[in-house]
Amino acid sequence: NSSRVKEFILLGLSENRGVQKIYFVVFLLFYTLTVAGNLLIVLTVMSSRHLNSPMYFFLCHLSFVDVCYSSVTAPQMISGFLVENNTISFAGCIGQLFGFHFFGCTEIFILTAMAYDRYVAICRPLHYPMLMSRRLCGCVVGGCWAGGFLHSTLQTLPTALLPFCGPNKVAHYFCDVRPLLHLACADTRAASLVAVANSGVISLSCFLILIASYVVILVSLRGQKPAGWHKALSTCGSHITMVILFFGPCTFVYIRPSGDLAKDRSVAVFYGLIAPMLNPLIYTLRNGEVKGAMRKL
Repeated sequence: NSSRVKEFILLGLSENRGVQKIYFVVFLLFYTLTVAGNLLIVLTVMSSRHLNSPMYFFLCHLSFVDVCYSSVTAPQMISGFLVENNTISFAGCIGQLFGFHFFGCTEIFILTAMAYDRYVAICRPLHYPMLMSRRLCGCVVGGCWAGGFLHSTLQTLPTALLPFCGPNKVAHYFCDVRPLLHLACADTRAASLVAVANSGVISLSCFLILIASYVVILVSLRGQKPAGWHKALSTCGSHITMVILFFGPCTFVYIRPSGDLAKDRSVAVFYGLIAPMLNPLIYTLRNGEVKGAMRKL
């Protein structure tokens, strides 16, 4: 169709040129820290003989996913602060939508797998080596990637097949389902419901599973000495922090049927860029083993 939109204009976070220059510096710094911090964790875990427990295997994958996840949207957003019109081709837009949901969903599943790992380590320590074997951990991570791929395909295909005949201004800093549905020249109620059911249910159900796992852990610690409590909470503390930072904003955006796009935009910055940046800090500041291995590296 000749009237089909060939490219989209991403409106970004602000129309004000002065504010855009400040954002450019801030987000370039954030993105650099995200990539450097997470790659440092990947290198540290891969090069250290001591960091070979399932917890670090999952952490290594989480950091790799964080680099990919933030790289799907951040470079386009940062370069967009310097140009008049931040354009993206139709194929690039659909690719960005796919990548964002693929890596985002994979991250959600890996965080859930990490909660199971903590549950087994604290509640069933004697069975830990058997329950969390290398083979099982490999299968779990493979399942996380496959689940992310399936979710993203189901999220992207219905949107990509919609007719877009103009306008072409996306009220966001990257191509996400909801802002694109606003631009389609068709009835998007069904696609909107699928999107909410898909993303919202995944983020909310995983969040509830995570909360339940921590309730079980806390209940199982009732008869423990204070030292046992301290050890358990210190291993879980960093994970709980990461889960709240990532799932809170993510669930807020995707669980509501039709939201305020301006609000979605500012909340998306949080789980799209700030949470991946804080991940290395959260895991290294609270973990002596990782800090020691990093010093050696």
